[in-house]
Amino acid sequence: MRLLNTTTFELEEFFGANIPQYAILSHRHGNSEVSFQDVLNGKGLVKEGWRKILGCCAQARKDGWNWVWIDTCCIDRSSSSELSEAINSMFRWYQRSQVCYAYLSDVPESETDVYRIGSAFRGSKWFTRGWTLQELLAPKKVVFFNSSWIEIGTKRSLETLISAITRIEHLFGWETASVAQKMSWASRRETLREEDMAYCLMGIFGVNMTLLYGEGEKAFLRLQTEITKISDDESIFAWLHSKTPGTSISAPTSEEPPTQ
Repeated sequence: MRLLNTTTFELEEFFGANIPQYAILSHRHGNSEVSFQDVLNGKGLVKEGWRKILGCCAQARKDGWNWVWIDTCCIDRSSSSELSEAINSMFRWYQRSQVCYAYLSDVPESETDVYRIGSAFRGSKWFTRGWTLQELLAPKKVVFFNSSWIEIGTKRSLETLISAITRIEHLFGWETASVAQKMSWASRRETLREEDMAYCLMGIFGVNMTLLYGEGEKAFLRLQTEITKISDDESIFAWLHSKTPGTSISAPTSEEPPTQ
């Protein structure tokens, strides 16, 4: 696992029991994110995404954490094997974090009432991403921040509101939900790549799969197969029966780059 030092902004790799405590970021990708290569060659400083990294590291230092994990710069996406390992491990990484910072770039500092019908928080696209479903559920502690890195609240303090937005009844007991219920949560979300709609659910269902970008809807068929291997929950068949043959679990969006 590669982590970013919150003070020096240097990357370091850790393994097994030697992985230190860390904060982790959940966010929507923008048009100019800082990559692993950008951190190494120093080009990340001029990218728009650097401000997000600075904000995340500043909050982590304030909370007493020396390390953070940020998907954009902590994964070397030029390595297909590393990308596959990271995506298969991602749920566990969020689960083991000390705190997850959910950065909602489309919620302005000026918003004072997130409970208001039509609020930017309620309408944040963070709640529509496929990948943020596991980033909401896996960590024990999630803290939400607006575009200016001002705290909005936590998963615990905003539980009722978040449940209303996501239709996930038990944010802290979601593991007991049926396969069909979990599929219904995902059906309201989107990913750029069709395959990612399956890959982003692997951790939630406790399965691992080889990543094969280009396989299209076959990825979801493989996910179904893996789920049935480890679960006798027949609600998956009821869910699949309710879907129109040949359609995917959700519609794609062009908003995010592959895997995020």
